[in-house]
Amino acid sequence: MAHRMIHRASGGRIGSGQPAAGDKVGTLFLTSRGRTSGQPRRTGLYYLDDGRNFVVVASNAGADHDPAWWANLQATPKATVDVGTATTPVIARAATDEERARLWPRLVAAKPSYAEYARTVSRPIPVVILEPADPGPGG
Repeated sequence: MAHRMIHRASGGRIGSGQPAAGDKVGTLFLTSRGRTSGQPRRTGLYYLDDGRNFVVVASNAGADHDPAWWANLQATPKATVDVGTATTPVIARAATDEERARLWPRLVAAKPSYAEYARTVSRPIPVVILEPADPGPGG
């Protein structure tokens, strides 16, 4: 909670940032709609870049159920991502099998705890792609 407050109070200058060189995680803030309340829900997450996309993991810190933010996105895939002072509208989706096979090793290399979580839970841990809603130049 303090992390979110610092990020907001600093106008995004403190508390989130792009990944360092190589396969290091960055931090972002995801704002989704509560699936029952309809209220905005803001969550800090680690992420990797994959082209223009943000890649996050619905690990729920190794709990045996999906995190609320992922359930919210499944109900309403439109959300926003804040990295630094930039806000990006995104559309969320589960990674395809091919994307997951390519991205999971990068995610585990960047954040080894994901591998431990995967060993200890009975559910598959979703890899979530947050695609910018704007197709960008030439898109």
